[in-house]
Amino acid sequence: MSPRSPKPLAGRTILLTRPADQSASLVKLLDQRGARTIVAPAIEVRPIRSAALTAALRDLADGDFSWITITSRATVEMLASRLDSPADVRAKVAAIGEGSAEAFRRWAGRAPDLVPPTFTTVGLARAFPRGDGRVLCARADIAPEGLEDALAAKGWSPTRVDAYRTRMPRSLPAKAREALRTGAVDAVTFTSASTVRGFVGALGPVRGNPTVVCIGPVTAKEARAHGLTVSAVANPHTIDGVVAALERVFTPRRAGS
Repeated sequence: MSPRSPKPLAGRTILLTRPADQSASLVKLLDQRGARTIVAPAIEVRPIRSAALTAALRDLADGDFSWITITSRATVEMLASRLDSPADVRAKVAAIGEGSAEAFRRWAGRAPDLVPPTFTTVGLARAFPRGDGRVLCARADIAPEGLEDALAAKGWSPTRVDAYRTRMPRSLPAKAREALRTGAVDAVTFTSASTVRGFVGALGPVRGNPTVVCIGPVTAKEARAHGLTVSAVANPHTIDGVVAALERVFTPRRAGS
């Protein structure tokens, strides 16, 4: 059997829907595999200022929280911009997955205290220990409910605050719209449920049946709810997992393999 091609995605055009400032690593990985990428952000992440967030961060620096949950890289960016130093995170840290954990590690110089084996909010809640004390849940303004109730059921006192705003663009970039219209896109990747909603809202009814690859089950569920056929779900639920899922979709299985 001949060796596998070092460029398994050569000739493929992949449309990326995550924010532009978060797409560099995925673009690099796909470029290394021969793919052409179109960055078409379906969401925008913006900072937020509120009395509730200011008060929560003051309590965090004062050591009034036992834990803080980090459910995205944007949460780390918020902490870095609002706190005087990483030493102000005077609490244990629970990160939802490898991406958010690595972002925190680079900024704080220490690893999170908890990263669940399954990189979802359900997995995070399941892995969280029982106990008491306050837990700061600094999340996106559109993040779904559920995490806080799950933590409360384990004895904790969660405080939910909006850490950043998520906005949906009115339309996708012209290059992306034209590529989708002409069928030049081989696959669309979604890295959160909000990217699905932003993509569908900006594009309108999706024509044809583009190959869809999602980072995890929550994102895949959202895609199916909008009438999209999900071809693959990343496992693990990471950017590397998304790339591996794309390779599975586009690499033909050999007979007897």
